[in-house]
Amino acid sequence: MDQQKLRSLVFEKTGVKIDIDDPVFALVALNEAVLEDAVQRHVALIDAASQELAQQARLAGGVAAQAPSHKSAHDASNEIAPDHPPGYVPTPAAGPVRPIATQSPAVTPRELRLLGAAAGIALLSALIVLSGQAAFRKPAPALTAEQAQALQNADKMEKALQKLDPKLRAQLPVELQK
Repeated sequence: MDQQKLRSLVFEKTGVKIDIDDPVFALVALNEAVLEDAVQRHVALIDAASQELAQQARLAGGVAAQAPSHKSAHDASNEIAPDHPPGYVPTPAAGPVRPIATQSPAVTPRELRLLGAAAGIALLSALIVLSGQAAFRKPAPALTAEQAQALQNADKMEKALQKLDPKLRAQLPVELQK
């Protein structure tokens, strides 16, 4: 860890100047130590799992029983005495390995059922709303005999106005406003 680099990076990003003796560097060192420990544990777990997988493949006939001779010293040491975490129990080979599904169908049966249920609920809701409107709707008020007669007279007047001379038709609105 280059403290000068970290100081300049912090200053560039935040504008805050920190000293080399600042306690934040102790936290950085602690973070590095914890991260290194976690990485080592995960590497050990991955090595153990890959060795177990190779062993299962050999047992299933997928890989040649004899290991290649170009292994590194690290791989060879792991084969002799693998670094298993405490409480690690390898999984026994259970016959041929099944292929893993890499693609799923566009719409699963569960999604189809959910879509069907949603469509049914939408239709039911629409029916409830429409029946409520029909039940509580007030009927249009009926016209009285006088109102019906006035509408008929208005239609007759409109037809008669269309038959008038255009000059006379233009003067009529002026005369009606007086």
